[in-house]
Amino acid sequence: MNLKKVFTNVGSLQLYQLMRFTTFLIISILFTKSQMSKTDIGLFEVFLFIAGFVSFFWVTGIIQSFLSLTHSNKTFNRQGAMTKDKSPEIFNAFIVLSFFSILVFLIGLGLRGSFAVYNMGGNIPYINLLLAYILLSNPPVLIEYIYLIRNKPNSIFVYGFITYGIQLVLVLYPVFSGMDFLWSLVGLVVISALRMVWVLVMVFKYAKFEFSWGYIKEHMTLAAPLILSALLSGSAQYIDGIIVTRNLSAERFAIFRYGAKEFPLTIILANGLSNALISEFGKQGGLKKSMDVIRHQSRRLMHLLFPISIVVMLFSRWFYPIIFNEEFIRSADVFMMYLLLIIPRLVFPQTILIGLKKTKVILVASSIEIVLNVLLSIYLVRYYGTVGVALATVIVYIFEKAFLVGYNHYGLNIPPKRYIPVKTYFVYTILIILTFVLIDHRVINIH
Repeated sequence: MNLKKVFTNVGSLQLYQLMRFTTFLIISILFTKSQMSKTDIGLFEVFLFIAGFVSFFWVTGIIQSFLSLTHSNKTFNRQGAMTKDKSPEIFNAFIVLSFFSILVFLIGLGLRGSFAVYNMGGNIPYINLLLAYILLSNPPVLIEYIYLIRNKPNSIFVYGFITYGIQLVLVLYPVFSGMDFLWSLVGLVVISALRMVWVLVMVFKYAKFEFSWGYIKEHMTLAAPLILSALLSGSAQYIDGIIVTRNLSAERFAIFRYGAKEFPLTIILANGLSNALISEFGKQGGLKKSMDVIRHQSRRLMHLLFPISIVVMLFSRWFYPIIFNEEFIRSADVFMMYLLLIIPRLVFPQTILIGLKKTKVILVASSIEIVLNVLLSIYLVRYYGTVGVALATVIVYIFEKAFLVGYNHYGLNIPPKRYIPVKTYFVYTILIILTFVLIDHRVINIH
């Protein structure tokens, strides 16, 4: 079988991200079935949380700007596809990712003993392993995107299958063989080290060793608004949590936290599609072709994800008490509201803007979003409680996407119908909103 006919760049990147999510989900589920204490499970989760929190925004911005510059940049005078020649862009992107990783590592090293979790004294547990994980886990993010721009979708799948398979063994084996939980964290560091070796091999194979301050300046000029935008968007959930704690009881906060979760399949497939297409804009004829692909692929996602989300919504009040307990049935209402985030998620004006290097507009939209989120959440929490905070999130996300769609239309003369399957989108949008309203008014009650 010819794997090139089985996988596409978009599909393989989506599948890779799905493998990543599934791996951590399996680990979380099996930890609860093991002899691990709740304390150790909590420490594992906070380990991953801290590593992600200090890295996600700059990794997102650097990768997205790298994809935008890969086939079109001023420094190396590149205009067109890069699939055969060695790339100085890859080398410099690796330098930038490594620099940020070392910087965060050194800051963490200097601040050891200044922070604590779970009232465990003046230090974060396993801080040295955490710092090693942060140092080693971020530069390898480049691997799947090197394969992407080299048009090797089958390699993305093979890389993900091998490394996440190894990760499952390294993290789960210590727990189920009676070893100390510490060795599961060591397993995370070891797989990160193996990925680091893999990315070094990739850099030697595909990168041209040509350091350029000019390119790094061009890269970071484009990345800075994306980094700030990701930081603002990512902080929204923490701001929502603060608003809930200031206005409602601890019990209501727990209900909010257990429900304030987006449907992961939507995020994974939508982000995979967006990132896979950013680099296509720099190719000759890339704008028209990329918008056609966005329209076609987003229609496919709509046919898949809207029906699944509607079914999940229908059964939310039934399965929440089963997964947790009866006390958390109100969390299902918050979760159902978060399911409506599929409405803005499956529209991709930001992909076009990043591809065309109009990243400052995205920062403006994110800044407006965060201000509106705070104001609207404070207002709605008084009347609707935790569901009001979730409703505010949905409203501002829709506003942000509408703002970007409007900029594309009026600022860049790119009408929505060029990249949005308008009829399909509105039919599904009406269906999921109608389903929510009927459930909310107890017209439909699967419970």
